[in-house]
Amino acid sequence: MEYIQLPARYDAEFRAGIGMVVPFDFALDEECWRWMPEGYNLHIARTAYNEHTTVDEAHAQNVSDASVVVPAVRELLMARPASIAYSCTMGSFINGNAGEHLLCAAMSAAGAQKPVTTSGALLEALHAMGIKKLAIATPYNESITRRLTTFLEAAGHKVTKAGYLGSDGDIMLIGPDTVREMAHSINTDDAEALFFSCTDLRMFDVIAELEKELGKPILSANQVTMWATLKVAGLPLPDVNQRLFQI
Repeated sequence: MEYIQLPARYDAEFRAGIGMVVPFDFALDEECWRWMPEGYNLHIARTAYNEHTTVDEAHAQNVSDASVVVPAVRELLMARPASIAYSCTMGSFINGNAGEHLLCAAMSAAGAQKPVTTSGALLEALHAMGIKKLAIATPYNESITRRLTTFLEAAGHKVTKAGYLGSDGDIMLIGPDTVREMAHSINTDDAEALFFSCTDLRMFDVIAELEKELGKPILSANQVTMWATLKVAGLPLPDVNQRLFQI
């Protein structure tokens, strides 16, 4: 048996991409990939498992605590993502606007390049589209939904109507018919856009349909997260028939 050292050539082209930190119960990896431009990478890391799986305020605090977010950020660093997002709406607004800023600061201190959060991405999307009034729909309970309203209004946006499902789990199993019903229930004449919260709410296939039907932008949690993260990373945006990606 002979062992020989072979020449190592680091001549492959680096494939740029973005990173995402998601809660341990996140289940829509494939939906996020649909917003990725061809030829670029999406790296996903989950927070550590917690036995508290009910979707409530405690869960939001657990999955957004720096003690679980920072290790997940560090898991992504070797992939060299151009930007890293914390992809959880509830976890990024549960402690208000100041909490969202602190979350970004913790990610940055952990080494994240150009950190983004879902709730911060929503504000960026609203600003980019010139939207001041919107209606919101969530799968959460009323208490958490009120926190989202407070977050938006503190940032200068008026919520014209808010609807919630009161779901405490398995949000990824909510189907398109329910989403359509939610849209019609919350839509108001003065709402300039509709926002659907929760990164585990499946939305990609109904956005263009609802935009055409209702005549206004439809924003979702995964959609705004992917849009903002790709933009801040300086990567191309995908060619999709959704108003956010056409501004």
